[in-house]
Amino acid sequence: MAEDRVPLFVRLPREQATALDRLADSTGRRKQHVVSDLLADQLAVGRLEIVDRAGAEEVLTLEEAAELLRLPVDTIRASALTGELPGRAFGEEWRFARTALLTWLGGDDRARRRPSEAAAKSEDE
Repeated sequence: MAEDRVPLFVRLPREQATALDRLADSTGRRKQHVVSDLLADQLAVGRLEIVDRAGAEEVLTLEEAAELLRLPVDTIRASALTGELPGRAFGEEWRFARTALLTWLGGDDRARRRPSEAAAKSEDE
């Protein structure tokens, strides 16, 4: 029996569309499944639960950060060790700000380059 699906067409800001593409590519999943999972996390009994996190940074462990980004723990640890992913080590323990991870995920790749790299790239273009 075919899965019961309803088409949904959405216009997203370019930054969010790019972040969605990046997330789908990095996880190897189709965008419709990524969006469905993200919505399922936010929907409860037919109503959208909006959580206001303004001013309150939720601190995540390594495992929680991996769950949020839907990536293996080892991938998160390796990315944090290289400085690609924003996080802090306290001995063997890692902590991540949820908002920093989401900002990083939706961010512009050019903004994460070092200034010398960005300047060299713009000279090449």
